[in-house]
Amino acid sequence: MTAAPSGVDPLAGRPEGPLAGPLAGKVALVTGAGRRGGLGEAIALRLGRDGAHVVIHDRGAVEGDIAPAHGVAAADELEATAAGLRAEGIDVSTATADLLSEAAIDAMFDRLAQERGRLDILVNNAGIGYLFGALTEMTADHLDAVLGVNLRAAVLATRNAARLMIAQGGGGRVVNIASQAGKSGFAFATAYTASKHGLIGFTRAAALELAEHAITVNAICPNHVTTGLGSWQNDFMSKARGQSVDDYLAEMRQRIPLGRPGLPADTAALAAFLCSDEAAYMTAEAINVSGGEEYH
Repeated sequence: MTAAPSGVDPLAGRPEGPLAGPLAGKVALVTGAGRRGGLGEAIALRLGRDGAHVVIHDRGAVEGDIAPAHGVAAADELEATAAGLRAEGIDVSTATADLLSEAAIDAMFDRLAQERGRLDILVNNAGIGYLFGALTEMTADHLDAVLGVNLRAAVLATRNAARLMIAQGGGGRVVNIASQAGKSGFAFATAYTASKHGLIGFTRAAALELAEHAITVNAICPNHVTTGLGSWQNDFMSKARGQSVDDYLAEMRQRIPLGRPGLPADTAALAAFLCSDEAAYMTAEAINVSGGEEYH
């Protein structure tokens, strides 16, 4: 796959609406996809344009600093995102669950099995990327929340998805949205960095175990993507480094060989490929989408 030129949306020029395409007849669940303009929405849009029925998930309610409005989608925003996808011709439904609760995760998968009858694709996109701060000021509650959503929930969701995929036969696809922080360290994001390193390790182990069932498990490692959450990160990190946002972003662009931060559609394009039959022989990979910034 070749990268799009700077500022070009890889989805531009594709027909709108579901296609009788590579994912026709598939059911996909994308977690953490309720926020407008977010990475999950872009992935859902791309999978839907490739023919899948997409279930978009989010927490469905904001709650203090663990689940703030700039980090999760309340029920009304989740439904608005679904409506926007339907306006693009995507076949979509919604699901809510608190991913810090195993019972809530189990209930979501039970409902999905009852309502859709199958599951072919799981994209573990949900993540806490907003509980940043100095290591010396970290609280156990914040650490538990970051590890709980970014790693524990992905493990539990993959467990439940694998059970469904094995029972129905025919294989399946699991795509974990990791991060450049899964390969490199980032100051003021120690819990996040640890969780994403762990997610890559889980990806590799799960891929080996599920290979006999033709279920592939891969991770995508984007660099910075300026979504709504990404804008919050820009503000936080620039202040932590004693820079203006403009200077922080200029420095970021200078270290990216392709000269720009990532677009949601960049990650969505790779997710769609990994979910397709063309990627049937790829598993246990952690693939960078970083404009050349991360290359190991």
